[in-house]
Amino acid sequence: MRLLSIENLCLSIHQKPVLKNIHLKMNAGEIHAITGESGSGKSMTALSVMRLLPNGSQTKGHIEFNGTDVLGQSEKQMCAVRGNEIGMVFQEPMTALNPVKTIGDQVRETIVIHTAMSKIKAEQRAREVLTRVGLPQDKFPLSRYPYQLSGGQRQRVVIAIAIALRPRLLIADEPTTALDVTTQAKILDLLSSLVSENNMAMLMISHDLAVVAELAQHISVMYNGEIIETAGTHSLLGHMQHDYTKALFAASHHVVRLPEPEATPSSPLLKVQNISKDYRLPIKSVFAPSKRYFRALKNVSFEIARGERVGLVGESGCGKSTLARAILGLEDVQEGHILLQGQPVYRTNKPNLSVRRKMQVVFQDPFGSFNPRHKVGRLISEPFHLLPKRPSVVDRQRAISETLTAVGLHSSDAEKYIHEFSGGQRQRIAIARAIIIRPHLILFDEAVSALDVSVRARIMDLLADLCKLYDLTYIFISHDLHVVRSITDRVLIMNAGEIVERGAADEVLAYPTHPYTKALVAAAPKLPYIGTISIERRFALE
Repeated sequence: MRLLSIENLCLSIHQKPVLKNIHLKMNAGEIHAITGESGSGKSMTALSVMRLLPNGSQTKGHIEFNGTDVLGQSEKQMCAVRGNEIGMVFQEPMTALNPVKTIGDQVRETIVIHTAMSKIKAEQRAREVLTRVGLPQDKFPLSRYPYQLSGGQRQRVVIAIAIALRPRLLIADEPTTALDVTTQAKILDLLSSLVSENNMAMLMISHDLAVVAELAQHISVMYNGEIIETAGTHSLLGHMQHDYTKALFAASHHVVRLPEPEATPSSPLLKVQNISKDYRLPIKSVFAPSKRYFRALKNVSFEIARGERVGLVGESGCGKSTLARAILGLEDVQEGHILLQGQPVYRTNKPNLSVRRKMQVVFQDPFGSFNPRHKVGRLISEPFHLLPKRPSVVDRQRAISETLTAVGLHSSDAEKYIHEFSGGQRQRIAIARAIIIRPHLILFDEAVSALDVSVRARIMDLLADLCKLYDLTYIFISHDLHVVRSITDRVLIMNAGEIVERGAADEVLAYPTHPYTKALVAAAPKLPYIGTISIERRFALE
């Protein structure tokens, strides 16, 4: 049964073309994926179906949903469709959810708005749907707030809201981008089972081609506002016609060749010795003990040599971020020691600033880590204030120019603002800020997880080049096993605050021995190998 039909859809915003002659057809019970890079028009296609377009939008063409002309409906009519017949799962659940309302209230709200159901029955339906998405009431009562849940649990709440009234069409916009591999696998299994059980259609939007290949029956590839190729999944994977499609899939398999580290000195650069970290839990009752703690890190030990690249892998909540904060000297630990070049990063209940200035960090969201009011030159030179003697104006300008050139940008970019750059360019600027004072150790915290596959490939190449140029030493925190395997020499696997497996990245991720590592590797989506095409032979990577 034909549920959704898009024909000759064109969209412009303030006279600027965004979508060009989009054609797409979906049947009930079908999963259709739209893939492509950021800015290709994926999300705008989905928002056109929902009629949630920004001011100044002009649409032409035809969108028919369940026999109804969507573009001809009034806003009041569309309000009756959204949430009732078409549900949507957004990329960032914390943004999609109201932080001051309980999860029960937010699921129940959709039910009450669209039906004549009483509040008691709506609450019962909210319990049922939250249980269906893996949030049973004995563990996750309706009274919980979004901040009390993990990222994967919040995404399940968003899915519960979207499916509460059993919609005919579910639109999932990058629903698993920021999730670890095991949580991602559970969310994808949940979405797939919901489609089959309720015979609904799902429009999946993702730049993760491995996820698309495993989940969807049909794939449409978008570039510059157009669908350039569409076919059944197996057919498209086996007989790709367009060079852009071939380049995207080749970038998903991209592997870099790291230079061999220089000769290892007798003493390690970083030494983490038997550290444990406790967090105090809130008191739930006056009869409860006055002090209750949660141990986030448990007797963690490892060493990193100069020039070594180490991956840190594990699920959300395993202790990766806690360990990173402890290494950076942002938090003290209850037990053990952390030494950089033999000096403690935390001393006498205060961070050791002489050690901290030797470390830098690159965050997952580069835009959020910069002050948008300042120009790039000032942004990347911020670490100079850590130095005991700040460079002269001439030396500062020379360092800015050399560093921007090293990360593949131009020295003239120092006079621009951060909003003038693409996502990949912003991440290059974040890396420039991290290396400008030549730190001894860099921490990359999910630095490529939100990037398109081709941009991610370029950033991986950049890191390999910087390793040759500056002999970088870094800890690379990521849930993407393919990236970790390619960009690190050694890997540490964390689970419940402990390092459960360690060794050479190739060996550990190819032949895991610990049950937890085996589960991580098994849960990672895999893209069939389809041959290669140079990622330089594509239209515009950034």
